[in-house]
Amino acid sequence: MTIALTSATGKLGGAVLDAILENSLIALKELVVCTSSDLKDSRFDFLHSQNITIRQANFDDAASLAKAFEGCDKLFLVSTPRIEMDYNDAPLWQGREKHHRAAIDAALNSGVKHIYYTSLGFGNPSKAGVMQAHIRTEAYLHDLEKNNKAKITIIREGLYNESWPLYLGYYYGLKNETREEVVVAGDGPVSWTSIADMAYGTAVLLAEPSEKWSGRTFYLSLKKTETLHNIANVVSKIKGHDIKLKIVSRKEYEDYYAERGHDRASVEWWSSSYDALKDGECAINDPTLETMLAEADRSPKPLEETIEEMLK
Repeated sequence: MTIALTSATGKLGGAVLDAILENSLIALKELVVCTSSDLKDSRFDFLHSQNITIRQANFDDAASLAKAFEGCDKLFLVSTPRIEMDYNDAPLWQGREKHHRAAIDAALNSGVKHIYYTSLGFGNPSKAGVMQAHIRTEAYLHDLEKNNKAKITIIREGLYNESWPLYLGYYYGLKNETREEVVVAGDGPVSWTSIADMAYGTAVLLAEPSEKWSGRTFYLSLKKTETLHNIANVVSKIKGHDIKLKIVSRKEYEDYYAERGHDRASVEWWSSSYDALKDGECAINDPTLETMLAEADRSPKPLEETIEEMLK
């Protein structure tokens, strides 16, 4: 069984590939690494040295996708990072789901039988604009499954430990940050999970037989939650002075950051995430990842440790 892996240079896609290789989960001859980057980039030197197949795949070029997925039985599709496609309430098939559908259609036309898709750790339905393209992609995949056109697995990857600065204000600036009051549009419990832990769980399930995960939608996330208030307290302790959280309305939040030079369309797209946090969408109660980690005798990385590393 040959599997095509997308977004090999991205945070999650790269981490999944690393986990596969570090733990020898999939035979090298069964891997096809797909990237939109230059195949001669030095980042791929190690893969070339291991004779791992690397192919060009560009979401804007259907022919490149079809060629990249040729001869593969499975596709691991990491959602595209082109978030600007979602801005201004993008109509159906004009947001990021446009890229996802292009890859899915190309895969099916190339003979791929099973598609694993990385959705996000919000609810469905969701109040978060960041989830819209994922919800649309999930619906498309379910239609394919219903019509017996593909096996599907939807992995709602948890919110990254490493993404806490994006939620704390409109990107908390780490070492160079001078704000002592951070403006947000809401707060709520979040099941933060490190990229490395998520990637390990993802790599394990990709290596297992299709039958085990086919037809399933689940979260890969730890269950312990922390609020933005908790994070502000951790940051305060590390920095040695108080960082206060100021919660305002979404309109006040959008105006505040737009007036400080941030792209308004981006801020407006992001602000609805706080409505989802307030509703508890990101408090995950799915044991899948914790079970995987326990079986591997692997301790999950705490959020506090990630924050400390990023600030120091």
